[in-house]
Amino acid sequence: QVQLVESGGGLVQAGDSLTLSCAASGYTFSRPAMGWFRQAPGEEREFVAAITWSGSLRFYADAVKGRFTISIDSAKTTVYLQVNGLKPEDTAVYYCAVDRDGRPTRSPFDYNYWGQGAQVTVSS
Repeated sequence: QVQLVESGGGLVQAGDSLTLSCAASGYTFSRPAMGWFRQAPGEEREFVAAITWSGSLRFYADAVKGRFTISIDSAKTTVYLQVNGLKPEDTAVYYCAVDRDGRPTRSPFDYNYWGQGAQVTVSS
């Protein structure tokens, strides 16, 4: 059974940084793609960043480009999202997701498994 567990969220001030982690386990398919999404209250879930299993391809939403960095560890068990220069509008629940076909996209409908989410709250 695939399990994704996010950690690293919290309450921070505008301009602060933090690192979100997503520990993946229980998967049997090879070379999945990983993505980060976020959902603010009353809003739809939106794409943040995605990365291929090799780490050779990564891309970002325009709203976070230059401030957020997605990466994957060498053991291929944890995906990270480094978030810098946080803004109040970054406040949301952040989710990691797995696309078992290995093709990272911006659409949440292409991802097969999801974590439970990590709350990030940015105060002004």
